Amino acid sequence: MDAMFEWHEKRTTTPDGVYRVLRAAILDGSVPPGGQLREAHIAADLGISRSPLREALTLLENEGLVVKVPFRGAFVAEVSAEEVAEIASVRLLVEPYAGELAADALRGAERHRLVKATEDLRRTTDEDDIPASIDAHLQFHRLFYDLSGHGVLRELWGGWETKLRLYLSVDHRSYDDLHEIADDHERLAAVALEGDVEAFRRELAAHFQSALSAGPPDKET
Repeated sequence: MDAMFEWHEKRTTTPDGVYRVLRAAILDGSVPPGGQLREAHIAADLGISRSPLREALTLLENEGLVVKVPFRGAFVAEVSAEEVAEIASVRLLVEPYAGELAADALRGAERHRLVKATEDLRRTTDEDDIPASIDAHLQFHRLFYDLSGHGVLRELWGGWETKLRLYLSVDHRSYDDLHEIADDHERLAAVALEGDVEAFRRELAAHFQSALSAGPPDKET
C-alpha cells in the first residue's frame, strides 16, 4: 500500500515545500528504500500539480535520495548493509585522525559548534523527530571532517553522506529509545575534547558496532 503524504507545515505549491514533505517521508521510513514515489498518488494526497512535484523529485535525485528509472518512475535509493559496513570500517581508521586534526579548533574557537551539534541531537531525539535527528547525527560527525583542514578527508565524508543518511533512516527507527543516540554522541564529544585519539577510536568502534556487523542491531537484546 502506498504511503499517505500530508503537509506538516502550511500547504505550499513550491517545489521546496513539496521536497520537504517527500524528504521527511523518506527519512522517517514512510517510504522505505526501494519504494516507489508515485506521482499521481502524491499529487492527489497533497493537492498539487505534477510540475512542482517533478521539480521536488529532481532535488531529491540531486541529493542522492531518489533514483529515477526510465519508463518506471522515481524510487527511494537503496544502500546495502555491506556498503555501510565497508564505509564504517574506513571511518574507524580515518575519523579518529580527523578528530585529532580538529581537536585544537574544537577545544578553542569552534567548541560552540560541537556543543550545538550535541544539543541539536538531544533536542531532536527528545522530539522523536527522526528526519531532524538524522540531520543532526550527520552534522555531528561532519564537523570533525570540516574542521580537520584536510581536503581529502572532507571529500571522503562528502562521498559517504547520502549513503549514511539512507542507512540511518532505517537504523534510527530500530531504537526502542531514540535518546540512546544522543547519549552516545555526548560521550563521543567528551572523548574528542579530551584529545585522546585511542579513546576516541574505542568509542567509535562501539558506536559503529551495528554498521560494522553489516546490518542494523536488534536493540531489544
